[in-house]
Amino acid sequence: MNGLLGAMEEVMSMVRKLDTLPDDADCLICPPATLLHTVSAVSGPRIIVGGQYCHVHNSGPHTGDISAEMLADAGATFVIVGHSERRADHYETDDIVARQAETAVGAGLVPIICLGESLDQRQQDLTLSVISEQLEQSIPENIDTSGGFLIAYEPIWAIGTGEVATVEQIEQVHRHIRGRLIDRFGQDGEQIRILYGGSMKPENAAEILAIDNVDGGLIGGASLKADAFISIYRAAIDKD
Repeated sequence: MNGLLGAMEEVMSMVRKLDTLPDDADCLICPPATLLHTVSAVSGPRIIVGGQYCHVHNSGPHTGDISAEMLADAGATFVIVGHSERRADHYETDDIVARQAETAVGAGLVPIICLGESLDQRQQDLTLSVISEQLEQSIPENIDTSGGFLIAYEPIWAIGTGEVATVEQIEQVHRHIRGRLIDRFGQDGEQIRILYGGSMKPENAAEILAIDNVDGGLIGGASLKADAFISIYRAAIDKD
């Protein structure tokens, strides 16, 4: 819940800076819904635009909510579902997340399905079992694997806290996610992109992006400033 119309100068700065860099990594921005159409109109060919959430239904008496079709109509091609803050603040369960992802795909959007453990779960050594359950229940049963969705691992205890999981912790969880995706989807599971979303910033982006099975980042606070975000993009280019 950040970004007013005055923040568009940061977006325009990103557009200008991207135009000077190689097109070797995908760049996606998910602004608040109030700015989605505006960002889509000025983003140019280098920036993909997505939404931060969608409802499980495409229309109906759900005042204040936003549907996948509305996001697509405003210019989005991606949408984040299952973010830890939505799960916590709005009690969105794995089943709801799966329904959101299914609705998103039906509207032509690519869902980024988020999952991750709390500090208490990690301290109880439940991380991998929590991740396995979320993977099984948050991904729709018949979803298309050919670019149809992404996974974002976001350890809840490392979001907005300045804390970052260690290289070993990230590698372990991403390797586990990859294995479960291959178990479920076979060879297609090797191609599903897995993002890391726990306080990635310019200072640690290169190290995190170099980890096996980390295919990109889900950036929070560092995305609010063009210079910081572009620095992370540069790290993604260097990874490739």
